[in-house]
Amino acid sequence: MKVNKAAYIARWRIAEMETWNQEFVDMEVPGHFTFARDGLGSFQFGLVQGEIDWRIEAIGADTRLTFSWAGSDDCDPSSGRGCARIENGELSGRIFIHLGDESGFRAVKTG
Repeated sequence: MKVNKAAYIARWRIAEMETWNQEFVDMEVPGHFTFARDGLGSFQFGLVQGEIDWRIEAIGADTRLTFSWAGSDDCDPSSGRGCARIENGELSGRIFIHLGDESGFRAVKTG
């Protein structure tokens, strides 16, 4: 199966999160996920920010982006994982904070 990694390489603006409202998401900066060509990236929403290590994996006939992350949550060290896929031109996924919250999210490509 040919994996279209290039489709994910971009900055994605968080448009909606299941657990937190948009005011929290955009508290410090516009909430976002960024995926770079080298398999690294970053994100921030609210007071949660991190550096990402990402890959594309095959799930049956489909593919999805999976990632681990390390960073901080309100200045405390934090880490976790997540996954996402592109559906109708939007990035839909889920982020998990190790031993903490989790949330679904929807994001739109901004560049």
